[in-house]
Amino acid sequence: MKREKKDLQIKQLSEILNQKDSFYLMDFTKVTVGQSVALRKALRKKSHVFRVVKNRLALKAFDDRQPKELKPYFQKPTAIAYTDGDPVDLAKSLKDFASQHKVLTVKGGVLQGQIFGPDRFEEIVALGSQQEMLARFASLMAAPLSRMLSALRAPLGSLGGLLGQFKARGEGGAQ
Repeated sequence: MKREKKDLQIKQLSEILNQKDSFYLMDFTKVTVGQSVALRKALRKKSHVFRVVKNRLALKAFDDRQPKELKPYFQKPTAIAYTDGDPVDLAKSLKDFASQHKVLTVKGGVLQGQIFGPDRFEEIVALGSQQEMLARFASLMAAPLSRMLSALRAPLGSLGGLLGQFKARGEGGAQ
């Protein structure tokens, strides 16, 4: 590979590592070319990216802004998967592909700025999407308010029932 191409790849990898707050480092040792093409197509449909990287170039792309804890993951064949969308959806897509084809293992990565190892990937996959998490949060925030509203309505309902009984007795006694 010519020096210009190497410099361009180093620059691109540096931009990915600096700009993306979530990405996954994958070991693709057992992945065939056909499987790799299928994976890329499937991820591209969801606006995700799967890219094979050269470890030496990736390590050169590291600067003071990237966490040093990621450097050991750049051994053996390495690919990086990232997205501008939902990182949990990307994790689920990678997990589905790995389960179907019995290839592709996660080395580690970064999720929302937090570094994780291969053992934490299953936890990430178990998370809901960002929209699901926001919906859960909103319902948790709304639950106390709805309970308070119900508690405030209860005495008014009882008072209304009591006034209705008085009115019925008053009309019954007038006849």
